[in-house]
Amino acid sequence: MKIGFVLDDTLDKTDGVQQHVLTVGKWLTEQGHEVHYLVADTTRTDIENVHSLGRFVNLHYNKNNVRTPLPSSKRKIKSLLSEHKFDVIHVQLPYSPFLAKQIINLVPESTAVVGTFHILPASALHGYSNRALRLILGKSLKRFDKIVAVSEPAVHFARRAYGINAEYLPNPIDISVFRAGKRVPELNAHKLNIIFLGRLVKRKGLLELIDAYNHISDDAAKKTRLIICGKGPLKQKANHSVRVDRDVRFLGYVAEKDKPNYLASADIAVFPSTGGESFGIVLIEAMAAGSKVVIGGSNPGYSSVLSAQPYLLFDPTDQQAFVEQLELFINDSKLRDRMSTWQQKTVEQYDISEIGPKIVKIYKQALDIRSQSEII
Repeated sequence: MKIGFVLDDTLDKTDGVQQHVLTVGKWLTEQGHEVHYLVADTTRTDIENVHSLGRFVNLHYNKNNVRTPLPSSKRKIKSLLSEHKFDVIHVQLPYSPFLAKQIINLVPESTAVVGTFHILPASALHGYSNRALRLILGKSLKRFDKIVAVSEPAVHFARRAYGINAEYLPNPIDISVFRAGKRVPELNAHKLNIIFLGRLVKRKGLLELIDAYNHISDDAAKKTRLIICGKGPLKQKANHSVRVDRDVRFLGYVAEKDKPNYLASADIAVFPSTGGESFGIVLIEAMAAGSKVVIGGSNPGYSSVLSAQPYLLFDPTDQQAFVEQLELFINDSKLRDRMSTWQQKTVEQYDISEIGPKIVKIYKQALDIRSQSEII
């Protein structure tokens, strides 16, 4: 099959949607399919078949910094579609009226249109804005032959906000990449490593994490170090919030190739996001890398991954509960081991070798729908 992934963004970033697209695209290529990436603008040269169709601007939305495309050239899109004659275009939802909507409206009737729905709103306001976007996208939403969503909460939101009947299919990762992670030598000293990896923005709960770490007992603090991996606007504020008698290290941005090593170094990997998560791809990355135990904020996306083990979820805005959560896993090695055993088993279901064939099946179902509609 010839497949075109449509993303109203750039592939230069390593956010969750980009990881999803590149992981699935790489696996499909390895299976012998021809994969193209139709994006707003990308400068990377290490990925084949990338088509930059315009430019984008940066916005603050859903407690996050996002990029949205400016209006693209209809002539350029028509030329690309005419040249490649895709069997399937796979659109990442929600999408922009300025790029993906144009592509959807211009693809020939023989091309199957498949979507993956990725988001949950961080507030009621963001929920209302998605309902407004539904009106703007209009009839293009009816062109989809199959749509999946990355979590059950995302399935429900897609139905509520967009009238979309999506199937649940989780985000995949390539487990082998993360299983290759090796503990970072300088983090091997006789302390437990509590590791946070993510953007240093309000939604990710970094300030709540530092506040909780400041308030754990002195005995628990002596046993541990807190490692902050990532960059963002909260670094200075977070740094100034640390108690002088706490071992907290800010390592800055960690490249994708080094991410498995830092996650493999975690005795406790903690992701205290306060909301706006549709899934928990960083949770399954940490599990696959061999983080001893992975705990997360009790938002719907992270709960969709961890809810089978309530020990692993907590309210990051409740300082006392957060402190107790950290101390529980610092002091109870048997609980860490028990949760680690469960996590190593549960992560297998998210491997691309499990998810990839299901995606191909969806493509084939969508192509069958197209064939039937053409006969009618």
